[in-house]
Amino acid sequence: MKYKIEVEDVRTVDEITEYWTNDDYIQLLGKFDYPDAEDTGTESLRELLFMAISDFEPSEAAKVVLAYKLGEHLSEGQIDQISNDMLDDTVCEEYPEMELQAALFHVNQLLFKAYNGKFPSSSATIIQCFISPLEENNETVLTKEMVLKLFNDGLSDRNIVKRLFEEQLKGNADFPEAENIIWDLQNPEKNKYRITTSGNLIKKEEVISTVWESEIELSPEDS
Repeated sequence: MKYKIEVEDVRTVDEITEYWTNDDYIQLLGKFDYPDAEDTGTESLRELLFMAISDFEPSEAAKVVLAYKLGEHLSEGQIDQISNDMLDDTVCEEYPEMELQAALFHVNQLLFKAYNGKFPSSSATIIQCFISPLEENNETVLTKEMVLKLFNDGLSDRNIVKRLFEEQLKGNADFPEAENIIWDLQNPEKNKYRITTSGNLIKKEEVISTVWESEIELSPEDS
């Protein structure tokens, strides 16, 4: 199937503001010994959380936030290790289990903001684009894997995804990693997409084309 890709905007951000909810802030405030947070005005919850966090040592605060967000996926020993490593390295960019990298990014950046830079900062890339089918009657719902394959021709050869997953992007191998390379894929209106990914995996400057055409083959289950 043939598509036209038009990149409208590419942004580098240091947090996804809508990721943490007011309920998250209330739950975390409780874990940082701030009672009755639900009685506080929602506009000040984030600031209160940062104040509560700052009363703890950075590694201890990291343990609390990691346990809250990833306690079902990480053991206590892993949380201890990551909470210490986060003070020196951007663990979210290097963690071998790709399915946890997005959540680790959000945890890392919350702590980075709360401690005014004591944790190293990471980034995310948000791409706004149009992906339009060039063939009539193409009602295919694009998956993360399809979108990455369509973006192959628009990315610099220096891009780490192109270098690590060359055969997958060409359709010559299974590509389950696509689900975790793209953290979030939104399709708010026809042919318009919002792609959120790691700033380490796709940098703003690596999106080197603004308009191009690309073709992908659909698997039987996609067609």
